[in-house]
Amino acid sequence: MVTFQTVSEQELKHLNESVLKEKDTVDVLKWAYETYGNDLVYSCSFGAEGVVLVDLISKVRPNATILFLDTNLHFKETYDLIEKAKKKYPNLNIQIIQPELTVEQQAEEHGDKLWERNPDRCCQLRKLEPLEKEISKYVAWISGLRREQSPTRRNTQYVNMDRRFHSIKICPLIHWKEEEIWMYIKLNKLPYNELHDNNYPSIGCFHCTSQVAEGMDPRSGRWANSAKTECGLHLPGNSDK
Repeated sequence: MVTFQTVSEQELKHLNESVLKEKDTVDVLKWAYETYGNDLVYSCSFGAEGVVLVDLISKVRPNATILFLDTNLHFKETYDLIEKAKKKYPNLNIQIIQPELTVEQQAEEHGDKLWERNPDRCCQLRKLEPLEKEISKYVAWISGLRREQSPTRRNTQYVNMDRRFHSIKICPLIHWKEEEIWMYIKLNKLPYNELHDNNYPSIGCFHCTSQVAEGMDPRSGRWANSAKTECGLHLPGNSDK
């Protein structure tokens, strides 16, 4: 089994350039679950890519574990979508995890509206630390990253070393284009976040997500008033080819 502790750059290269090179998303998912079984988890934010992956995973591993990180600051539409997903995929093990601090406790310890004053620290407390704690229980995890989403993601491979979580990060959707994501959603009549219909292409916490004007970068609505473009989960330094 390929693990963070034992994998070499040569093994990763062999996997990505030989074993999985000509494979499609379903093949990659089958390989991942055959390789890791219950030691593999999908951390899902239930964006457009997320609902596609949940549907595909349900076909490959009907009882797979899906994690959703509830920062307690999501849009109502996001919570509504998760309930729809639970009903559509009753066999999937959809788990909701939360930060150690409530929003009120965070305000008491770090000051009010930390997401405005120090968004990196807010993401650290409400996203990265709880995910790190949970993902550390598994050998590998699945992410819905696509190469065309941003410059920081264009070198993502099917199988990556995740240095932040000391695990293997598997990204089955790296070659998908946005139109393919939406074609799959429409053809399969999948539930999706209704905010996508109102110029919210990338959806996170409601304080840090805004609408995007037509023709703008799809991720320009995330942390729009700062230089921040990633929560820190997928920064290039965290994951290597």
